Order: sequence, then structure tokens, then C-alpha cells
Amino acid sequence: MTVRFLGAVSALALLAGPALSEQVFNRIATFPVIANMAQGEDTARTSSAEIITASSDGQTLVYTDSPLGVVGFVDITDPKAPKPLGNAAVNGEPTTAHIIGDRVFVGVNTSESKTSPSGRLAVLDLAARQEIASCDLGGQPDSVDVAKDGSFLAIAIENERDEDVNDGALPQMPAGYLVKLPVKDGTADCAALQKIDLTGLAAISPEDPEPEFVSINDAGEIAVTLQENNHVVIIGADGKVGSHFTAGAVSMDGIDTKSDGKLAFTGKIEDKPREPDGVKWIDGDHLVVANEGDWNGGTRGFTIFKKDGTVVHDSGNSLEKAIAEIGHYPEKRSKSKGVEIESVEFAMFDGKPHIFAVSERASVIGVYDATDPAQPKLMQILPSGVSPEGIVAIPGRNLLASANEVDLHEDGGARAHVMIYELQDGTPAYPTITAAGAEAPIGWGAIGALAADTETPGKLYAASDSVYGAMPAIYEIDATQKPARIVRQTVVTRGGDAGQKLDIEALVADGDGGFWLANEGDAKKLTPHAILNVNDKGEIKKEIALPAELLAYQTRFGMEGIAKLGDVLWVAVQREWGDDPAGQVKLLAYDLKTEEWSAVRYPLEAKGEGWMGLSELAVKGDHLYVLERDNLIGDKAVVKKIFRVKLEDLKPAALDGELPVIAKEEVRDLLPELKALTNGYALDKVEGLTFDAAGEGFVITDNDGVDDSSGETLFWSIGKID
Repeated sequence: MTVRFLGAVSALALLAGPALSEQVFNRIATFPVIANMAQGEDTARTSSAEIITASSDGQTLVYTDSPLGVVGFVDITDPKAPKPLGNAAVNGEPTTAHIIGDRVFVGVNTSESKTSPSGRLAVLDLAARQEIASCDLGGQPDSVDVAKDGSFLAIAIENERDEDVNDGALPQMPAGYLVKLPVKDGTADCAALQKIDLTGLAAISPEDPEPEFVSINDAGEIAVTLQENNHVVIIGADGKVGSHFTAGAVSMDGIDTKSDGKLAFTGKIEDKPREPDGVKWIDGDHLVVANEGDWNGGTRGFTIFKKDGTVVHDSGNSLEKAIAEIGHYPEKRSKSKGVEIESVEFAMFDGKPHIFAVSERASVIGVYDATDPAQPKLMQILPSGVSPEGIVAIPGRNLLASANEVDLHEDGGARAHVMIYELQDGTPAYPTITAAGAEAPIGWGAIGALAADTETPGKLYAASDSVYGAMPAIYEIDATQKPARIVRQTVVTRGGDAGQKLDIEALVADGDGGFWLANEGDAKKLTPHAILNVNDKGEIKKEIALPAELLAYQTRFGMEGIAKLGDVLWVAVQREWGDDPAGQVKLLAYDLKTEEWSAVRYPLEAKGEGWMGLSELAVKGDHLYVLERDNLIGDKAVVKKIFRVKLEDLKPAALDGELPVIAKEEVRDLLPELKALTNGYALDKVEGLTFDAAGEGFVITDNDGVDDSSGETLFWSIGKID
């Protein structure tokens, strides 16, 4: 069973946004997992939020934290101000959790090895957050689901394979199975545990089913995915196999299949097995699966099946393209499984059926109106933390929550978070910028530079940095629309080929229809620190190298801002070079007529835990505006500010002499805006600033091309600054 999809399918009638009369989901709070650690605990330890569930009254969230071996509890009585309730240890690796009444049922992996799997079901008191009972499951549990009436649990005992053995190929014994476990008097009836054999069903490796995810419908039927076997099994209410079917394969064009530093949606896959992970019943006859893929598949979307195996709908490349249009496409995953839809959720909100498709690699959630299962309509794409794994809908309170598993603290990045969303009247807060409706399909990301058209208000330009080094580009932005629109892409070329070894960190109009670009160098990668001049076609026409007296002290952190004052180009060096006093960086001046270099020193704010540096320059009136920031994220972020310097004070001196230190004035603290725009954590890379032809200021953040990042890009107006 192979389904073929062709060409440039676009699902984005959406990103003009839902009609104003419709309700939309917006993020209302973020909860850092480390907040649940007790006083005195080492918060530098890696933690996570993986699978998440909610109490029946919707007041409490419970998530699994595998690295710490705990389940975490969050009070969402006020969902806009979640409060930590602490962690409960489960003496093993928690894999999933569900709540029935005042009890939390947690699958716990206690395996000594892949060849000797073991596990149990821990029962915790919800209020006391303590374990009160346990059932031996006989193997390694993965997914758990609860019958709608709370009468039983379904548990996938995966007994997962070792990916380092035989290249991860099946079979790898012992075989997994399904557990059906009755619940009586508020606890699991361990004595009545039923093991349901799933061997002999799939064609790929019938002796090793490896069940992955389970879902129970109103009739008590259990759907279970056998991911590596590319199979789906339906267990009847009687606990017996009722039916089963292959998940089939997909062929489609118009996707990016090469991790080559380009966003090029011109590739294709042929007969790729779906290999579904997450599964949810939509109704008594339809179910939706997330086609994450594993060792041999993954088709970058989701599929709706009838329970007899009939394909009702497949998202094809539409969701992936919609994700690319909002800058969240993970280019480094192109040769593997792209956006990798891992889990799905289904719920009725405001009388309307909704499917939520979670992209682990793009760190977003697609929201669909599933009124017609054959034609689900993409309504929104929600930003999540880094690598969302689990999701739970709380329709009784108009809430949705995601668990985001990746903790990047070792690299100074974002911690693991739980994110909370609310269905509300109004317009979507995200995305703030999109390429939907552009003249051609455009993928974008890693924007760290902004510039303005000198004549047309709201007409801006941006550039991507080294993340897309094989396809550096300049983007035209229409900032008069909401969200702002990337309407055109111009690839920067040298001699007819895409410009190589470029890391464009700043740009400014040259007055002749082209741009001056600041290229941040890196000696280790043979990328030169340089100023480039491109024409309106993106062709590099001139390259200005830095002088030897500067390069003698160079570091990787080079030019990050550029501005043009008459015949002089001013360039901001991000951080101190070898000849700079601590806490001071250079603003370089290059005279286009005399071809001479000079400079002043700029005093940085006091350095905290991370480093301090410059990100952008922009001219307005009689001031040069400077974007200054630390490299800290979330609650640790301190400095994300705009300063200004009087133009009359910019009196550069020769590089071989004493450089004058200029005075600066603080204009705007951007931290409150970073936190309030979409109720996320404060992003670290505030990198773009410009003022349009009418004097309106705009700021943008760099999403690092969704590499160890949530992929969020925030673009907003700061108005007209006096």
C-alpha cells in the first residue's frame, strides 16, 4: 500500500491566520522543569519533560522526567502562573504516566539491559505524590493509555531493540507484547493482568513486534502501533486481536532530502514506510498516527486511517512545507526524517474536533480542524520548547500543554520546559514572521541581520547566517502585514555560484540598489572577516578585507553590525579581540573614498555568567543605535538592550594609535518584550535592529536554523523612538 504525493503542496491558507471570529490557541505560560527540584538540589543536572498528562479536573499536570528518574507535578489552577509541586522518585526510568481519579499510573523501565528487559507499573497518590502500589509488567513499558471510563489501562511492553546491534535491524528478542490491566477500587488489579500476544501479525519481523504507542477508544478498543514493523493492531474490547494492517508506504516529491546547508524542497522519497509512533482515536472508526519513522522510514507527516486500514487522509509534504514557511524547518535533519512528527493528540474544543501533530525536530505543534477526517484543515502552528515529546489536551478548561524533553544547559542553552496554551478569542500571537504567500516557496531561518529600504516604509531586508552556508540569502520583508511577510529571496552568489564561506551577520543598503554585507569570519574554517558589496541580484561585486593590524588579533566573534554614514561604513565587532581591553569592543570605520580604516572603542555592559557583545547597528536621526546582548537564555538572561551614541561623538582614530572610548545612552530594555510577546522564555539571540523609512523600529531574533534551538523567531515593532 503506497501513497504518492507530488509537487509543491501548501497547506497555508492558514498563515494569513484564522478568521477573526474564530478562536485560536496562544501560549500563556512556560514552566521550567528545574523549578520542581527541591531547595538545595543541583539544578545543573540534566532534566527533561517527556510524556505529560492532566488530572481529571484539569488542575494538575504530571510529566515524566527520565534523566532524573522522577515524575514532576505542576499546579495549573492558574494556568497563566503554573506553580511547582515537586518531583516524586519512581526508582527507575519513567516512560509514561496517566491519571485516574486521585491516582497516577506510571510505566517504569527497570531493565538491566536490552536483552533482559523488565519494568513495572507504579501507582502514586496524586495529592501526596508518593508511591502506594506497584505491578510487575514482565518487560520494558513504553506507552500507557487509560480507558475512557477508567476501568482499565493498556500498556505497550516494547522490549526495545539495541540500535547498536546489527545496525538496529529486527528481530531482537525477547518479543514485546501488550498488557491490559483492570483498575479496581482506584488501583491496578495486578492479579488480573492480561498479556496480549502481538507476534505473527506484521510482515517485517512477525516474531518481534516491539509495540510503541497505544490509544483506547470509547468502545474499549485498543489501537497499538508496531513502529519498526510498520504495522497497526486493533485489540477488541474482549482483549483479543480484532484486526491489523500494514501502515503502508509513501512516495512524494517536493521535500528537502539533503543536509547540505541549503533549503531546497526539490527532493523526493520513494516507497518509504510510515513507521508510525504516536496514535490516537478520532472516533470509533478513525484513528490518526504520527509517521515519525525509525530505522527504515518516516514520512514527515501524519495519516488518518479507518480501523480496517483504509487510508482516509495523509498529510504528505504539506505540514513540513508549512513549518518551513515559518522558519522552523530543521535543515540538518533533511537527509533523515525532516520535521519528524512524533506524537499526536485529539480532543473536542468548542464543539470542534481537533488534531494536534507534534514535530519533535521543528519544535512546533500543528493544530488541525478535523471536522472532516478526510480533509483536516491546518489552522495554526504553535511554538514549543526544544523537542516536544508529549502533549495533552484539557478541553474542559480550553487548555493544551506540551512537554519538551531536551535540556541544553551543558551548552548554555534552554532548559527543558512545559508549555501551556489556551483557546481564546483574538488572533494568533505566532508566527510573527512567515514566508507564506511568497512569490515562490521559501524556506528560511537563522536571520541575524535587518536593514531598511531607504524610501518605502515597512519594506525591510534580512539575511541568513552560516547555518545555510551553501545558500546564503537576502530576504525582502513586508513589515506592514501581520505576521510580517518574507516576499522574496535573493541568493548571494560569487561568479555565478552560491557564495561560499559566508556568514552574513549584517547588511545595509548601498544606495545603488544593492547592499553592503558584514561577513563574520572564522580562521579555523577559512572564512574571512570581510565587507562585501552585492548588487540587486545578489552578485558579489567587491570584497573589502580587514587590515593586517586588525587580523593579527582576530577571534571567531567578528563583525555583527553595519551602518552607512555618508561615505563611511561603520562596523560593530561583536566581542573583544586580542588587542581590546576587557569590557570594550571596537566600532570600525571604513572610508569608501580614501579606503582607510579607523575605529573607536565601545564600552560593554558588565559581564555576568556568559559573555557580552554587540549584535547590530542602525542609524536614525543624529544617533547610531547599538543592539547589545549577553548570550544567556530564559531566566538567566540579563542584557538585551538598545543603546545609542551621538553621531557627533563618532570621531574614529587611526588603528595604530590610542582609540577614543565613546559614551552611550540606554534607550530600550527588550527583555520584558521578549518574555511577553508569546509568553515563552527569553530568547538569547536578539540580533537584528533597523528603522524603516518612516522611522519605525523593528527587532528580530536569530533561531540558529533550529539547531539546538526551539526554532522560534520573534519579529516585532518597537515603534518610533525619540
